Amino acid sequence: MAGYLSESDFVMVEEGFNTRDLLEELTLGASQATTGEVAAFFVADLGAVVRRHFCFLKCLPRVRPFYTVKCNSSPGVLKVLAELGLGFSCANKAEMELVQRIGVPASKVIYTKPCKQIAQIKYAAKHGIRLLSFDNEMELAKVVKSHPSAQMVLCIATDDFHSRSRLSLKFGASLKSCRHLLENAKRSHAEVVGVSFHIGSGCPDPQAYARSIADARLVFEMGTELGHRMHILDLGGGFPGMEGDKVRFEEIASVINSALDLYFPEGCGVDILAELGRYYVTSAFTVAVGIVAKKEVLLDQPGREGSSPLSPPHTAACAALTPPLPAEENGSAPKTIVYHLDEGVYGIFNSVLFDNICPTPILQKKSSTEQPLYSSSLWGPVADGCDCVAEGLWLPQLQVGDWLVFDNMGAYTVGTGSLLGRTRACRITYAMSRLAWEALRRQLLPAEQDEDAEGVCKPLSCGWEITDTLCVGPVFTPASIM
Repeated sequence: MAGYLSESDFVMVEEGFNTRDLLEELTLGASQATTGEVAAFFVADLGAVVRRHFCFLKCLPRVRPFYTVKCNSSPGVLKVLAELGLGFSCANKAEMELVQRIGVPASKVIYTKPCKQIAQIKYAAKHGIRLLSFDNEMELAKVVKSHPSAQMVLCIATDDFHSRSRLSLKFGASLKSCRHLLENAKRSHAEVVGVSFHIGSGCPDPQAYARSIADARLVFEMGTELGHRMHILDLGGGFPGMEGDKVRFEEIASVINSALDLYFPEGCGVDILAELGRYYVTSAFTVAVGIVAKKEVLLDQPGREGSSPLSPPHTAACAALTPPLPAEENGSAPKTIVYHLDEGVYGIFNSVLFDNICPTPILQKKSSTEQPLYSSSLWGPVADGCDCVAEGLWLPQLQVGDWLVFDNMGAYTVGTGSLLGRTRACRITYAMSRLAWEALRRQLLPAEQDEDAEGVCKPLSCGWEITDTLCVGPVFTPASIM
């Protein structure tokens, strides 16, 4: 093994050991703590990350994955992905420092933010990070001056109108401007080596990748005509991280493979990369959050007339969670129960704001099927009307100190900091099954890379051969809400 990850970095579990087993142990210990402080914590299944990687290799065998560090920069994730041979896509100096601190060589790090600080460009130059992206003349001039040995990748705009996160509103050069930028680069003696694009997250149209690959082919031809040695195609990210996403990863992979065969056929001498974040970590993380306070609110109290209870605009997605026949106490005025959590939308539940997601809690304590359900909402710790995690829920009566569990919590929840500047980090317990650990140990390539590999990492050799074994189901299977 390359030595990034060791058995001391995680809890080794046997097959069949699930999230609930480990969470029950951890929440019991937290509940028995004498401090009285209720702090949210994560359980991370590193085996799920390993399985996702082998599935990626099977679906996109020609593509070399780079992990998007900003998505989840926790040490366990970075170490297991480094062991798997991934490269790392960094957006700033802190991320470059982080991956190099665990021993990742500069040849496996790319600096992909199109608009960069001069000081951070100089940092990349000093530490041997050569592959940088650009999408405008000013950025090109900055890199030429501060990092003359850089290898530049031209980032082009994409048709991501239907994506949840439309990155082309902010980044990417139009096709009309590409020839001018490539000519300018040639005059400036900048080395342009390829093209990149990034489909925004949540894009429901896999054909957006095909259209962008076709556009990249046109830019390749422009660059080659002008004398640039074009040999890198970066497919960017936007790949789904959950089984329930509108478009399955396999569908996107099929479209990409067909487009690559058409525009960049095997043997054409082009290294094909992708930058993946959510794909690797979303489903691997589960978080437990404690209830710190509760109160009952009458629905007919002043200020609630003519509107649904406790309804910030971003909670509209939760409406579907309401059952047709709620259980209310006979003869009592309609009410809702407000539960206050130690985390909210300005912290680990930021997906409520940015992705319009309504987190659905899993009850840590089993409840009777005959137990009545009450209209409920979950609120974070910030004293404003927008820190609503979820509403329109129907839950049994819960108490202060009870724990709620949320799955699919690996993306943009760890290492991102709080939107309000809170610096406290949630504790993470890493786990991996023995089967995944043995697969990881057996399948790795040597850490050394050929000197002429142009700084591009190599995927696992034949790692896809054990995909069927590892993809039979996650080690941790979150329990359904009771």
